[in-house]
Amino acid sequence: MTPRFHAPYMEWAKTRPAARFDLAISNVLGCSIDDLPGAVEALALDGRNDNGYRPLLDAIARRHGVSPARVTTAQGASGANFLACAALLAPGDEVLVERPGYDPLMGAARLLGAHVVRFDREFESDYAVDPERVAAAITSRTRLVIITSPHNPTGALADHAALQEIGRIAAARGAHVLVDEVYLDAFGEPMPTAALLGDQFIVSSSLTKAYGLAGLRCGWILSSEDLAARLRRARDVVDGTGSIVAERLSVLAFEHLDTLAARTRALLGANMPLVIAFLRSRPELAYVEPAGGTVAFPRIPGVVDTARFAERLHTERETAVVPGRFFEAPAHFRIGFSGATSVLRDGLQRLSSALDARAWE
Repeated sequence: MTPRFHAPYMEWAKTRPAARFDLAISNVLGCSIDDLPGAVEALALDGRNDNGYRPLLDAIARRHGVSPARVTTAQGASGANFLACAALLAPGDEVLVERPGYDPLMGAARLLGAHVVRFDREFESDYAVDPERVAAAITSRTRLVIITSPHNPTGALADHAALQEIGRIAAARGAHVLVDEVYLDAFGEPMPTAALLGDQFIVSSSLTKAYGLAGLRCGWILSSEDLAARLRRARDVVDGTGSIVAERLSVLAFEHLDTLAARTRALLGANMPLVIAFLRSRPELAYVEPAGGTVAFPRIPGVVDTARFAERLHTERETAVVPGRFFEAPAHFRIGFSGATSVLRDGLQRLSSALDARAWE
């Protein structure tokens, strides 16, 4: 029987040995306190944030063009996703989740007693979201459809027209659509949020992946005002409220977000061409070329499971990638290209060496 608390990827990510050339991480190179001018002066232990620190709610709302009443704060995007599930699901409900997929999304639904049903995002269609697959899987018991955009692990961006159609399909069944947009701001120029597509949409995000601010654990949910009230009541039970220190610093981060976004664009602008050149140079790999974001997800045709390849890459070449089995695609591996450019360049050289050596054998 599958344990109720079951997120194999997160367990692996937290316990894996350190790697000199770490291409397993997917969040942008971390910021330091110096990247937030005024951070020390902003530190304070007092303030009201019962349902989120009001200046932070306002900052998130302005950034996305919504009312503050539609914003709920959370402990990172993972906390936001759990709150969405907690507010909407009851034991026995069905949840549709994309495959390949990020396992904590399934873990949250299962922990709440929901039944997880899958729909595929296929390599042959560049991992596009197909409304017909959602329509084929949805039932009267479905309460939530979960999509990541950009897709984790492939980085594929969901087309807004497809999302709109999925929204119509879900609304006809009385279901919501949760779109995890935690990587969206790492996709180049600012893009509109799916939260603007209709009240059946819920969007989660954070300052972690695209801005290198994991230490703030600043996550949020955009939803209808009615659902936001339910989300706040769910948070009363889950963790009560957030850290006032972190929420004050997060307001400061939003004040400097354009500068931080420029930092991200410069980093990924240097790194993505290296990854694309690497992929194009490796005839043994099949891949969908990343158009943005922080990850690529190539596969090795003919290899059943890349776990041995990843292990040898680490032990023999001090380089880490994520085995595809953690995303239900064991012939693949995930490359993160959001770290230091020098580390990425050297890591890709070692990855090429491992492929030359057929290290999966």
